[in-house]
Amino acid sequence: MTKEKKEYSPSDSPAVDVVVPPGLDGERLDRAAAELFPDYSRARLQAWIIEGMLICNGVAAARTRVTVHVGDRLRLTIPEMAGTEARAQAITLEVVYADDAIAIIDKPAGMIVHPGAGAPDGTMQNALLHRFPQTAAIPRAGIVHRLDKDTSGLLVVALNLKAHARLVDAMAAREIRREYEAIVNGVLTAGGTVDTPIGRDPRNRVRMAVLAQGRRAVTHYRVIERFAHHSHLRVRLETGRTHQIRVHMAHIRHPIVGDTLYGGSVQRGTLLSEALGQRLRAFPRQALHACELALHHPEDGSERVFQSPLPADIRGLLAALRTG
Repeated sequence: MTKEKKEYSPSDSPAVDVVVPPGLDGERLDRAAAELFPDYSRARLQAWIIEGMLICNGVAAARTRVTVHVGDRLRLTIPEMAGTEARAQAITLEVVYADDAIAIIDKPAGMIVHPGAGAPDGTMQNALLHRFPQTAAIPRAGIVHRLDKDTSGLLVVALNLKAHARLVDAMAAREIRREYEAIVNGVLTAGGTVDTPIGRDPRNRVRMAVLAQGRRAVTHYRVIERFAHHSHLRVRLETGRTHQIRVHMAHIRHPIVGDTLYGGSVQRGTLLSEALGQRLRAFPRQALHACELALHHPEDGSERVFQSPLPADIRGLLAALRTG
């Protein structure tokens, strides 16, 4: 006896609408889609384009190499079978702000943003599904951007499809400002900008790396405080590549303290006190915190700025660096 295949109807699934911003004018459809719908892999988006799930100006594209232009309207219908299988879990979330359209979450270090290999549950996405049940109808439970597991701080979450589309569009157009505080190895004499492309490290797929063929990545930083062998920085993202701040700081030879993946766990300085050395070696994560998030509200367009104070572990590390 053969199992009956359930027929899929696009009308049963949620759709996300975006407008192509100036930065993607003239880009291939699949590449533009990867920027505008960051919740899904490029391979998956290519398959959906071929299946007619991505509409450009009212017409099914059906080809990945179609060129898009500024102002083009894209509608992606999310197939039901592609929806998350994450379940709602009663996990504590620190909600800084919430209304009918958005929620601002202050994520603690150690919390994974969404389920994946090795982390099927216990994530922020599971917590969102419980706290905001309406996010079950939104891709990735409304998560518009991510923070690494061991990075703390602010994220914006969409609570309806309209807000999700507008926030994804704003993120692609670089209209959402994200600022961080970081403690790095080495003494920086002044602020600056790192403008080098980032891609997957061909020698280690877990890491990202500065690669000529990577995607453009721009990070701005300024010095807040200097110590004998370390610096406290304020960092602003212009783009949002995976591990961007961590990769760029390591690239300029000032990796983030505690970052075992990019060299920040190696201690520098010949005159570190034994106590400070132990404190640095014991720091359990990269010393990176998303401290400020600024955006235009997707419903009324008003500018909103949210801030998160440094968590206790980073404050304690700064105090130890000041006393030497």
